[in-house]
Amino acid sequence: MEAGKRIVILSDSTGETAEKVVRAAMLQFPHSGAQIRLHTRVRTKEAARPILEQAARDGALVVFTVVSPELREFIHASSYELKVEALDLIGSLIGKLQVFLDRQPINMPSGMLPLSDEYFRRIEAVEFTVKSDDGKEPRNFKKADLVLVGVSRTSKTPLSTLLAQRGLKVANLPLVMGVETPPELEEASQDRCVGLTIGLDPLVEIRKARLRQLGMSVDAAYGLKEQVKQELEYAQQVFAKHPQWPVIDVTGRAIEETAVIILESLKERDEAAKNARASLV
Repeated sequence: MEAGKRIVILSDSTGETAEKVVRAAMLQFPHSGAQIRLHTRVRTKEAARPILEQAARDGALVVFTVVSPELREFIHASSYELKVEALDLIGSLIGKLQVFLDRQPINMPSGMLPLSDEYFRRIEAVEFTVKSDDGKEPRNFKKADLVLVGVSRTSKTPLSTLLAQRGLKVANLPLVMGVETPPELEEASQDRCVGLTIGLDPLVEIRKARLRQLGMSVDAAYGLKEQVKQELEYAQQVFAKHPQWPVIDVTGRAIEETAVIILESLKERDEAAKNARASLV
């Protein structure tokens, strides 16, 4: 896919499902440069039409999840009229399920359905994660489902946020050279701690870009190669003291890909612990 192309996600609810599917598929095109635009709670023709017209002007791909048959048909018809590439993510599945289950769909957006325990669990996880960002609440390490540890700019915060949206209470701790890790880190479940590392040169470039973004000199210590190298070496010393932590290299990885690796690692550990307990019975 050429750089600069746009993908428009249109949903009659939160758009979370469609966005996850699109981002998962986009992992196969890591250097596409495509921009994703999300439009949520689009439930009328009047709301949908301008979005489709703008997509036509931009030459964008439209991916939509709409449960109302009338609105779905309107989007299909408008897309054909405007010559917009459109993909109906949920419509065909609803049709197949209707036949398979021999039931009529309720045609109600998920955002209008009764709030579930899962919804409140995710909200609680997000609130916990925001409070526990950047090592602000070390006492939360013991309560966390996951603790991410790494030097600055190893994607700790965006990873924490993404995993929280999946219902995990995540805390993260920045490693700062010359600063001891807080004792609360040792009190946390060590099988729930994950180290994050990154290549030296990519990290230098990321930090220099951050300095430029802040209007600061790229010659500041934060972006100097020797300083960054020492920080990464310090991080490796911390990881070496905790051999039970998996250490994940985030170099060149999208945060969604890193999140999957972390979740798979936790799953493998849980299964190993379960099998160990079973062997003792």
